[in-house]
Amino acid sequence: MTTHHPSGTARGRRLAALVATGVLAIAGLTLPAASAQAAPVLLSQGKTATASTTESADYLGAKYAVDGDNGTRWASQATDNQWIQVDLGASASIERVDLRWESAYGKGYQIQTSDNGTTWTTVATKTNGTGGKESLTVTGTGRYVRLQGTARATGYGYSLWEFQVFGTAGTGGGTGGGGGTGTCGTTNVAQGKTATASSSEGAGTAAPFAVDGKADTRWASSFADNQWFQVDLGSSQQVCQVALSWEGAYGKAFQVQLSDNGTTWTTAATVTNGTGGNQTVAAAGTGRYLRLNLQTRATGYGFSLWEVAVNTTGGGTTDPGTGGGNGGLTGHGDVVGPADGKVRLIGSQGNWTLAVNGKKWVTKGMTWGPAISEFPANVANFKELGVNTIRTWGTDAGSKALFDAAATAGIRVVAGFWLAPGGGPGSGGCPNYVTDATYKANSMNDIVTWITAYKDNPGVLMWDVGNESLLGLGNCYSGAELETQRAAYATFVNDAAKRIHQIDPNHPVTSTDAWTGAWPYLKANAPDLDLYGLNSYGAICDAKQTWINGGYTKPYLITEGGPAGEWEVPNDVNGVPDQGTDQQNADGYTKAWNCIGAHPGVALGATLFHYGNEGDFGGIWFNIKPGNNKRLSYYAVAKAYGGTAATGHNTPPKFSGMTIANQTGVVAGANVSVNASATDPDGDAITYHVFVNSNYINKSGGLQEVPFTRSGSTFTFTAPQTLGVWKAYVFAEDGKGNVGVETRSFRVIPPAVAGTNIAQGKTATASSFDPYNGNFTPGQAVDGSFSTRWSSSWADAEWIQVDLGSKRTFSNVQLVWESAFAKGYLIQQSDNGTTWTTLSTITNGDGNVDTVGVNGNARYVRIQGVTRGTAYGYSLYELGVYA
Repeated sequence: MTTHHPSGTARGRRLAALVATGVLAIAGLTLPAASAQAAPVLLSQGKTATASTTESADYLGAKYAVDGDNGTRWASQATDNQWIQVDLGASASIERVDLRWESAYGKGYQIQTSDNGTTWTTVATKTNGTGGKESLTVTGTGRYVRLQGTARATGYGYSLWEFQVFGTAGTGGGTGGGGGTGTCGTTNVAQGKTATASSSEGAGTAAPFAVDGKADTRWASSFADNQWFQVDLGSSQQVCQVALSWEGAYGKAFQVQLSDNGTTWTTAATVTNGTGGNQTVAAAGTGRYLRLNLQTRATGYGFSLWEVAVNTTGGGTTDPGTGGGNGGLTGHGDVVGPADGKVRLIGSQGNWTLAVNGKKWVTKGMTWGPAISEFPANVANFKELGVNTIRTWGTDAGSKALFDAAATAGIRVVAGFWLAPGGGPGSGGCPNYVTDATYKANSMNDIVTWITAYKDNPGVLMWDVGNESLLGLGNCYSGAELETQRAAYATFVNDAAKRIHQIDPNHPVTSTDAWTGAWPYLKANAPDLDLYGLNSYGAICDAKQTWINGGYTKPYLITEGGPAGEWEVPNDVNGVPDQGTDQQNADGYTKAWNCIGAHPGVALGATLFHYGNEGDFGGIWFNIKPGNNKRLSYYAVAKAYGGTAATGHNTPPKFSGMTIANQTGVVAGANVSVNASATDPDGDAITYHVFVNSNYINKSGGLQEVPFTRSGSTFTFTAPQTLGVWKAYVFAEDGKGNVGVETRSFRVIPPAVAGTNIAQGKTATASSFDPYNGNFTPGQAVDGSFSTRWSSSWADAEWIQVDLGSKRTFSNVQLVWESAFAKGYLIQQSDNGTTWTTLSTITNGDGNVDTVGVNGNARYVRIQGVTRGTAYGYSLYELGVYA
């Protein structure tokens, strides 16, 4: 903090950079008529959505606004006249529209309905949109519902986490409906099949437990409405009824839906008055996939099913090419070929498997992070996890020790070769794959050298050429040149695959990228690859349908996967990515493996991310063993892979929640009060540690342990002096090598100034403002929020002023700087906004907070920049004038 007295003396600490990083075809079910008081049903989820534009078809397409996932979103281009619409599949009575905006929200927009998608009727108009969560009561009918933007609230486009339409469904045509005739059988065709779900309460209540035929296991969702559970019946079936065995947390309103492809759904039955217990629902229709679209809970918990049984009137036919056949994640070790020591990709379209020395190899892996020398000490952990594969990103002279140690342990390695730019320019520069013959020759020479050296090493599973470079090239090039570079990169990858096959015909070759948008480039330019590698986290369950829709002819391996990443989760109340809970972190691995299992014969397994020991910012997000302690995610992976650690082991303490008092405004140097209650399932004594991290202020990855006092589940420590959004972590260690971790953000704000801030809410103007990177207009500096700011152009002689509305007497001016602070500036006053008198001259500003005592009496107050403290302009969170 810096306090300036009229004499001009100063003392302070510097503020570090704050970083902002369908269709109804109901048959065979008689239901009571809905009463006038019945709640409207969510109609839009999972339906077909389109939009005027999208910022990224792969990551921010319209479909992500109706997928029921709060971690995915649609984002438009940055103009006012944009729209998103959803096809409900049939005409419906519309009663409510709920919008969950990302920070780029609509200030003005209309809700419109249509019967044909062409002629629109406006049923709601909004001119003062506030962002966040908005719920609009509307009255209208139509098959199509559209949000038509008229005015953006920011410099970006429009962005919605969720676009939800509620009402009463009508009827209409569609695919996959229709029932069969004959007697409804008693055989449960769902038992033992692949089941997935929108969420699970934990690894022990994952979706497969609802189709395992056991009365004492169950699936349980997270505590929210609008969840789903689905099962792949393996082939198209004529379904006649579904028998549900509910745990106490049952569904009040839900639909039974069928699909031939797992994407387009037809509703076969609708229940609005669920009873719980053992409930049999008549649901006639045909499809390979059956989904329970669970809309409304009957309790405060989620949805929980002991068992889902599906009966049919007859058999179906197999569905080759979309995951049927004998592939999948079972049968590891089955004899499928000659015992010749080779690694082969065998099978045909939609029915592939890896074979190692003649035996089926289901890849159950982890990415490897520690030093090679540490591998032998971790073999026991890999064994209890059920891991048979590890992945690396680079291969060189040091790799031999790792390959040899892996082979001794019966583990294989997906051996990588790094190619720039990787995830971006910071990962190795931006080579020109069209013209840079030297870079390509050197890279090819490196690949040839190490393939020749290790082609006969029994530790190798396959070769992986490149990592995320097709995506990363987007950080190097744009427009037509980007397309040219991506095609050239994929061609180089193909050249590498050809050369590898010439040297080593006994190991498959893949290439990894970070999104399925890379697959068209590989399909067109890299036919010599044996399979594709994909790094995917929150969007992993979309890979199957993307593969089907794209008509691809090669299988894929998930080369990184796990909980949703920092780049794809919604922001918390402080505007930083919401990491979620320790349990949600573990559930991310369960979800990933379930989605891989939902594409048998095509998805060949995974190397999940990450087996590392770091306990830093990134490590707490993704490492299953930070600080050499095992987390819930460690045991979730063991459960997925069938490892011995899945049962009968001492497990980590579990948190029931974590909250921070005054989370959005803790005064620097004041007490931070954290409530985090943990229990140990094995009754072990718990030792606690509290850490803080400033990644969102200065990009620091390390965690700093802080002294604290504890009373029950309340932890108290002193807030840092540096302003901005911090993260607090509570570690609960059981002394048996396990740890539970919870983390939340808190914002550190400056101390209050005596008096009233007479500038707040008044009109502010400035010499300039940055219009490109966000809403940095001058009014953001007098809105009373430390999460918004004004930023100027990058020049010294910039200013910001506030009109107090009338002549006022004031004694203090407080400036809360973002990292772009002023080293030298003047505080000035004026009665007319033209002629200025200097009240204070600052020549040694050091950022953070300046509180300056003045003798002021005027209508206008101006901060006139003289010398910038950084290469950027000036940026103020708040300009306060106190009387």
